[in-house]
Amino acid sequence: MPDNTHVFGTMPGRMPFLRFGSGPPLVVLPGISANHASPVGAERRALAQPLMPFAQARRVWWVNRRPGLALDATMAGLARDYAEALRGRFDGPVDVLAFSTGGSVALQLAADHPDVVSRLVIVSAAHRLGAQGAPVQLRVAEELRAERPRRAAAGMFGLLGATASSRRFLAALGWLIGPAFFRTSTSDLLATIHAEDGFDLRARLHEITAPTLVIGGDRDAYYSPELFSETAALIPRGRLILYPGRGHLGAQKVPGFVEEVLGFLDDRPSKGAPPVAGRTRRRA
Repeated sequence: MPDNTHVFGTMPGRMPFLRFGSGPPLVVLPGISANHASPVGAERRALAQPLMPFAQARRVWWVNRRPGLALDATMAGLARDYAEALRGRFDGPVDVLAFSTGGSVALQLAADHPDVVSRLVIVSAAHRLGAQGAPVQLRVAEELRAERPRRAAAGMFGLLGATASSRRFLAALGWLIGPAFFRTSTSDLLATIHAEDGFDLRARLHEITAPTLVIGGDRDAYYSPELFSETAALIPRGRLILYPGRGHLGAQKVPGFVEEVLGFLDDRPSKGAPPVAGRTRRRA
């Protein structure tokens, strides 16, 4: 029976973690967040809930970036923080599941510190942001510096949908909840946006030795199907699952998503899937 007790604290380097479940470790690198403080209360429950299905087979370690980042932070620096924390906590390489901005960090981690990554799954992430995603993130940072949280949230939320109508709805939602959403934001958010703006790992993807699964939606406005495909193709042991009709948040909500991820991490080909080194386009 899985252990659903939630244990929280900080890893070496002051990186907040939340641990639950039973089984081999699965380290989760989350997407961008308003701050890098240890999550509490409803926030902790909200981030744990979508990861609970993995806790049936794995001990999940949700690990955020450390607080107090320099405003000129780089992806290489963020990856180094993770590498040092993982070496301090685990005896060897671990499986990594990373979402969005966490996926950018995870690719850098796998390239720079191959000794800490066993198998890697990145969801809604690629070797760089897309033509829409990059300027929007910079605009979010500009609006936050100008203390305009409604505009910042409208811009950030507006690219999350898969269709024009859903993007308009989410942009309007961002406008409404922007002040509350960014109420606890710190300079760590701006530092992370800066790091991702300078991130493009295309020329180094061939150095990644860990088997890697790239999962994305073909309507992800922060990236593009081409970026997902290129990322998987340039990693020697890369594989791609591209879900039609899904946006930036939708890929992880497709039925069978958890089974696909666990099957890959356990080196069990899912039904109809090719070997690990192959490329596949899966239809939802």
